[in-house]
Amino acid sequence: MQYKDYYKTLGVSRTASQEEIKRTYRKLARKYHPDVSKEPNAEARFKEINEANEVLKDAEKRATYDALGSNWRAGEDFRPPPGADGWRNFDFNTGGASGEYSDFFSSIFGRAFRSEGRGPGRQRGQDQTITIAIELEDSHQGATRQLKLDLPETGPNGQSTTRSRTLNVRIPAGVIQGRQIRLTGQGAPGRHGGPAGDLYLEIEFKPHRLFTPDGRDIQLRLPVAPWEAALGATVQVPTLGGSVNLKIPPGSQSGRKLRLKGRGLPGTPPGDEIVQLEIVIPPAETEAAREFYQRMAEQLPFDPRARLGV
Repeated sequence: MQYKDYYKTLGVSRTASQEEIKRTYRKLARKYHPDVSKEPNAEARFKEINEANEVLKDAEKRATYDALGSNWRAGEDFRPPPGADGWRNFDFNTGGASGEYSDFFSSIFGRAFRSEGRGPGRQRGQDQTITIAIELEDSHQGATRQLKLDLPETGPNGQSTTRSRTLNVRIPAGVIQGRQIRLTGQGAPGRHGGPAGDLYLEIEFKPHRLFTPDGRDIQLRLPVAPWEAALGATVQVPTLGGSVNLKIPPGSQSGRKLRLKGRGLPGTPPGDEIVQLEIVIPPAETEAAREFYQRMAEQLPFDPRARLGV
C-alpha cells in the first residue's frame, strides 16, 4: 500500500494551523465537488481532499498521523509500524462508508468504521459551503432573506444528486465579504442515524451603483465642480445611512481622499466611508462657455505641466 501525504494533498505545510487547514479544505472542496467542478479528475480529487481533511482537521487524529514521522514521501510503499492496531479507536464525523477511504487510511484508522462486524456506525453528514450574493444595504442594516438553494448530496445508492432547499437566513449587521454564516444541521444528512452536517454561507456583495466595499470601509467617487475644489465648499454626500454634509477644503485636487468616520459597515469599530474627489469639467458647448474658458486662460496663467520640465 502507498503512503498518503495528507499535507501535500491539501497543499499546506506540516506546521499549518487548524484555521488554515479548514480554510484550504473549503476552497478545494468547492473547486473539486463532482456536482459543480469541470476538472476531469474532480471525483478522485474530492475523495482525496476529504480523506486528508478527515485526519488533519482533528488534533488527535493529526497527532496520530504525525507520529508516523516526516520522512515518508507520497506514493512510497508503506507498512503500519508495530502497535498500530492500538491507534484505531476514533470516532468519525464525515459521511461515507469505509470503501470511500484509501487502504492507507484504513490501515491506521480503519477499525472505527465497524463495530464487531455489524457494519458502519452513525456518521455525521458532511459540512457544505456555498456562496451567496447580498446587497451592501443588507450588511449595513441586517436583514432576513429567503434563499432558494440547490445543494449537492449523496443519495442512498452512493450517487451524487441535488437537493433543493428554501431557507430563511438572518444576515447579521456588519458581515463583510468573505465571511461565513453557519447554519447548524443544514448541511448534508448523516448516515445510519447520524446528525446532519452544517451549511456555511460565504458572503459576497453584489455590485453597488455608488459604493465599493473594502473590508468594513466603503469607497465613493464624488464628482465636484472646479470652483468647489478651488474655493472649497460644503456638499451633500450619499452614505448607506442617508445623505450627510461634507466639507471640501479649498485647493483640493482630483484624487484627494476625505474620510467620513463611522459611515461604513457597522462593527467594533465601524468602518468609514472614503470619499475620493473627482473634478468634473463643465462642457464648452456654447459660445458663452467657450468665451468664459478663454477669459480663464488669459486671466489665470496656469501651466499644469510645469513640473514635467517641458
